[in-house]
Amino acid sequence: MSFKFEKLLVWQRAMDLGEEINELALTFPDREKFNLSSQILRAADSIALNISEGSIGQSDPEQKKFIGYSIRSLAEVVTCIYKAKRRKYINGVEFESYYQSLFNLMNMLVAFRNKIK
Repeated sequence: MSFKFEKLLVWQRAMDLGEEINELALTFPDREKFNLSSQILRAADSIALNISEGSIGQSDPEQKKFIGYSIRSLAEVVTCIYKAKRRKYINGVEFESYYQSLFNLMNMLVAFRNKIK
């Protein structure tokens, strides 16, 4: 027995990304605890949370709306990794790795949204 969203590859990838971002946020300076760390964690977790919320008993237009929220949260994470790079919390190689993962997930979210009627 499982929930519908648990079978979705896009949800699984969003869950993985949330854990990767959690590990990243732990490396930020303590002064970022209530700022950038908090923001990137909430935004990253929101991606998977909105996928799951939209898939439970929602109409197709409602589900599309929640996938849109996931995409917006992902955009927040992208901005946060730019901030992390500018503040020298991550280097260029790390930035590119996170950026590529986010870009791939964005493409998955857009494709998933486009499949919904």
